[in-house]
Amino acid sequence: MFALFRKKAVNFFSEAEKEHIHTAIQQAERHTSGEVRVYIESHCSYVDPIDRAAEIFYNLKMNATDLHNGVLVYVAMKDKQLAIFADEGIYKKAGDSFWTEEVKHMLTHFNKANYAAGIATVVTEIGEVLHAHFPYDPHTDKNELPDEIVFGK
Repeated sequence: MFALFRKKAVNFFSEAEKEHIHTAIQQAERHTSGEVRVYIESHCSYVDPIDRAAEIFYNLKMNATDLHNGVLVYVAMKDKQLAIFADEGIYKKAGDSFWTEEVKHMLTHFNKANYAAGIATVVTEIGEVLHAHFPYDPHTDKNELPDEIVFGK
């Protein structure tokens, strides 16, 4: 017999903060066919967080949305790295400047240690641009991906 030891998951957010982010995801998706996911982990296993965000995006099958309008908000808390990775359908429609500004908005909050608020704000703003380009159609739209925050290592 042997014991399996696992590293205890780091809890970066209070339950209220988790709920704030989760609610922002649900509200962002309420008016769009687009999908938003948030992935939080301690350390980024790559030098460039965009590469890690891309890996997670594909591992979570976010590229399988019908209209290619999924967006991943990625944060490596201890490494202080972040990225937003958007599928081609929404990335092109929103344009490079939108995504750059969203990263700046998150950094503004993060520099004040307002991590949950920064994530929720960016999720809300992503929801607005998704709504503008991919409005919700009650006859055809469905929630294609889970709304819960994904916590990595």
